Amino acid sequence: MIEKKGSILTVREDIKVFDCTIRDGGLVNNYHFTDEFVKAHYETCVAAGVDYMEIGKNVSPTIMSVDEYGPWNFCKEEDIRRIVGENKTNMKIAVMSDIGRSLKEELRPKSESVVDMIRIATYIHQIPAAIELIEDAHAKGYETTVNIMAISKSFDDELDEVLAQLAKTNVDVIYIADSFGSFYPEQIKKLTEKYLKVAQESGKKVGIHAHNNLQLAYANTLEAMIYGTSFLDVTISGLGRGAGNCPLELLIGFLKNPKYKLMPVLKFIEEFIVPLEKELDWGYSIPYMLTGQLNEHPRAAMKARDEKDTKYREFYKTLTVD
Repeated sequence: MIEKKGSILTVREDIKVFDCTIRDGGLVNNYHFTDEFVKAHYETCVAAGVDYMEIGKNVSPTIMSVDEYGPWNFCKEEDIRRIVGENKTNMKIAVMSDIGRSLKEELRPKSESVVDMIRIATYIHQIPAAIELIEDAHAKGYETTVNIMAISKSFDDELDEVLAQLAKTNVDVIYIADSFGSFYPEQIKKLTEKYLKVAQESGKKVGIHAHNNLQLAYANTLEAMIYGTSFLDVTISGLGRGAGNCPLELLIGFLKNPKYKLMPVLKFIEEFIVPLEKELDWGYSIPYMLTGQLNEHPRAAMKARDEKDTKYREFYKTLTVD
């Protein structure tokens, strides 16, 4: 039986607040954030005591168009350094590698990069390719994490086998990823127990990446944390594709470690998020709620939002009628 780790007043040194605002938020605007926005966000994360900042993806420009997507979809070294310089701070920089879109041949050694961590996003059927990418990044000197996506659609024995394979790799953190925003806290508790058992036996940590389709991203993040998850993914104001993510301001308002500061985040929200809300649409909505309840990929909700479709009863019927 899994036990709670500490109490509501406990300061846990293993906790790492991981900001994904630029990477997950970039899915809303194809990564067309201005340098001013990204620089201000970087400075906000440093001032707020954030442990890791994910500045985007390292997708290969041979696979996705640089004309269609902004620089934070590709994260060239010169673009990152234009924002963070040598990053002489206590905060680490991360980028995400998508299986099938990021090429290991394009990843330079850590000694030549200001990036500290490579995050691998993978579906279960892509695990062999993910392991190859993990080992390549590790050999080049990077910290690594792996996000196993769409696990709400997987079978228990299938997930067990994947975790067993990952336990044998050099990955540092294995993430519970609620890709469809469909999990409830009770399910997150069970997944945390499953992931922690594997992680602790192999010297790894566990992370949580929650989506807010059911308005449970914050609750699920706390549930995972309470039972021992260390790496906690957040975005400012929940900025992320569709229903968004666990808001940074909620999490650091809860954590008792005095190193985390709320005021810099509120300043960024005032100066950058409030204007952005007039341009971009994200956060809780009925279509995303419905796909979350039905444990479905949110592509239908994405289409409904893009088309400003508010015929919710018809939308529900299309999801439930064969």
